[in-house]
Amino acid sequence: MTPTLFGRWQTRIFVLGTIGVIVTAVFAASYAADTFWYVLGYVLLFGLGWDVLYIAIQQLKWDRDWPPYLQWLAAAWEGFFLYYLIDNMGLPGIDEGTVPQDRFIYHYGTVFITTFIWVQGPMRALFPSWRYHGGRIV
Repeated sequence: MTPTLFGRWQTRIFVLGTIGVIVTAVFAASYAADTFWYVLGYVLLFGLGWDVLYIAIQQLKWDRDWPPYLQWLAAAWEGFFLYYLIDNMGLPGIDEGTVPQDRFIYHYGTVFITTFIWVQGPMRALFPSWRYHGGRIV
């Protein structure tokens, strides 16, 4: 499947709104911290913007494909960028330097890995039309 911009957005919102929320709820309850919810929100918000860039890059490839290894590189870049903003400038709801790096990596990594596994496996089987409609759910 070659995702469209709207397909990427729908998939991102759906997956972060389900699996991301479940993973974040576990972290928020375990550490008794609301910061994880803000991080998830910023992953979604910035991700919608990143998707515009990713679609533009994808158009430069001859096959318009976005292989899984590029998803891992994109996730690493997104995580680095988000943590840099949080740690050095702060974001609304998250004060500068208040998120420990290890907790951020653990939470962000867990959200990414669980959503990646979901999209690469069960989602393809449970939502076959998603695969053939550019990642659009609706």
